Amino acid sequence: MSASSLAVYDKANSIMKLRAKSSTQKRVLERVTALRERLIQQQATGNRRSEIVRIACDDLLGINENPKFWLRDHVIEEVDRLRDSDLERYLYYRYRYDVYPAERIADDYPPCVQIEPASICNFRCVFCYQTDRTFSDKKSGHMGVMDLELFKRIIDQLEGEVEAISLASRGEPLVSPGFPEMLNYLSGKFLAVKVNTNASLLDERKSHAILESNIQTLVFSADAAKEPLYSQLRVNGSFERTLRNVERFMNIKETHYPGSRMITRVSGVAYSDEQDIDEMKHFWGQLVDQVIFVRYNPWENVYESPPNDVVQPCSDVWRRLFVWWDGRVNPCDVDYKSTMSPGTIEDRAISELWRGNVFEGLRQQHLAGRRQKLDPCARCFFI
Repeated sequence: MSASSLAVYDKANSIMKLRAKSSTQKRVLERVTALRERLIQQQATGNRRSEIVRIACDDLLGINENPKFWLRDHVIEEVDRLRDSDLERYLYYRYRYDVYPAERIADDYPPCVQIEPASICNFRCVFCYQTDRTFSDKKSGHMGVMDLELFKRIIDQLEGEVEAISLASRGEPLVSPGFPEMLNYLSGKFLAVKVNTNASLLDERKSHAILESNIQTLVFSADAAKEPLYSQLRVNGSFERTLRNVERFMNIKETHYPGSRMITRVSGVAYSDEQDIDEMKHFWGQLVDQVIFVRYNPWENVYESPPNDVVQPCSDVWRRLFVWWDGRVNPCDVDYKSTMSPGTIEDRAISELWRGNVFEGLRQQHLAGRRQKLDPCARCFFI
């Protein structure tokens, strides 16, 4: 199959399959109804946040004739674990995360910011750009870990403006020696913090640090439920070690943090015909709340791929912003060598970079159907 004939990768619908322990949609909608009634009673007119949340509630309850907003299964679980006092704040974030990219609206801040504590990874997964030695070689200049003080400056800019923070990107976050301190600094400041880890470095100290920070979602990246498939996909990884670390984490969670609202998830990349979501659910589902597969995108060699014929705008330039370990900002992680970077947070504030000339120019090029004039956008399948 030629590159130009591959299907586009819809980033908003990247989750192919989800297996969760329970469905809580009815309970969530009852809470949404109560929130809507409170907003009506408060008569919060002229308040932008309340007006957006009211629209979100009307969409979810089927009151709007042409709703733009709905809750996917994994989001329903997130809402169900929220306190009532946080629901309005969460829906304000989630509506902007889901709807604004589809409507091509850029707010003052991105709905989501992904921060990488480290670009270094101890794995060489077959579907990852860590296999590109011009990127992952120590001499490339791309490898490093984030300084704690830099991390704090990033968090200080985002607190109160952004709810979705993901600690993950090009590398394994637990490689960073300052990772526990990072978690401690962001604790309680955001409603949608997610950490992605291959779990190979998840020891007892880091497990406690994660649980004490009250993050919302912890994702264990694992693509198989047995050997040798696990090691074939996650090169340098050990299935036994990963399993042992996940089991220890879950035991610590149940024993020492029984009131934790954290969602645990095993996530795999759908890469091989040998992978089986039901087998994954049967095995990993005994340990975690959710098991999912996400679509594979051939980004591990994007700079060498031929241009394709995708002309639709990429939704991510309205959805998220990436901050690398050295403070460099980038529009996406498909461009893992930062060829489109507008600069660093040392140059300008994150909000200024997000609404600056480079990002706005990128959005305008995509809107005009000219992504083929941009590299690596011309070689990417994300929309």
